[in-house]
Amino acid sequence: MSGRLARAVVVVLLTVGVAAGCGGRPTTHHKPGTGHQEASGSAGRLLDREDESGHRYRQVDADGAPSVELEVRPDSSDGWNVRLDVSDFRFTPDSVGGGALPGRGHAHLYLDDRKIARVYGEWFHLPESAVPKGTHRLTARLYADDHTVWAVDGEPVESSADVTSSGRAGGHAHGDAGASAGGKADRTVTVTVDGKNVQPPPGRLEFKRGERVRLSVTSDRADTLHVHGYDKEVSLPAGRAATLTLTLDRTGLFEVETHESGLLLTQLVVR
Repeated sequence: MSGRLARAVVVVLLTVGVAAGCGGRPTTHHKPGTGHQEASGSAGRLLDREDESGHRYRQVDADGAPSVELEVRPDSSDGWNVRLDVSDFRFTPDSVGGGALPGRGHAHLYLDDRKIARVYGEWFHLPESAVPKGTHRLTARLYADDHTVWAVDGEPVESSADVTSSGRAGGHAHGDAGASAGGKADRTVTVTVDGKNVQPPPGRLEFKRGERVRLSVTSDRADTLHVHGYDKEVSLPAGRAATLTLTLDRTGLFEVETHESGLLLTQLVVR
């Protein structure tokens, strides 16, 4: 091979390598503590429409679009077992906060118009304590990794079903139902919220099943601290620290968020 031809081959290979790198997975992770912001992935088209928490809709063609069917089955001991039967979709809990990729993401569960959980898999247990007495509408909606809403023809990809509660469990569980403001803890997690800024920046904290964790949160505005999956919450008074102590008696990934501002504070990984 002549020297001129060899140099040409090298140039071509370098050009291809750069192009391939530019076409890789988006790395647009949302800024910690600023709420869930849409990233500029290449999947679909962002619409001006938003959900209740301000997440933009990401529209895709109906052909090959993700879909979900919601099934609700009474649990023999408490509440309901909820199944999210998805098609052309994969749950990707390890990629939450990254760029939007086709057919990937997570789901939100809504009871009537109130978000009650973020779901990372096909099954979710809904305790009766989370459902006030009466008949309510349960909705599962699919989201991309960048927290935008998957949509087709301007409508969110979602499915709904009715659940009827006898109210025997006393409605939505609060801090005094299995969680306490004080008590001994194996570990304390301290978080400060100032506007949309969360310190330390949200991350994943690992625990062993059975450990007790104390969450100490100070917010500059009145809000509610909520631990998804455990359905525990406590009021956050403006400018004063509030604590929530709970025993991590189930495994999985559980998000700690504020209700009103919708900020992710941290994620508890229980193994």
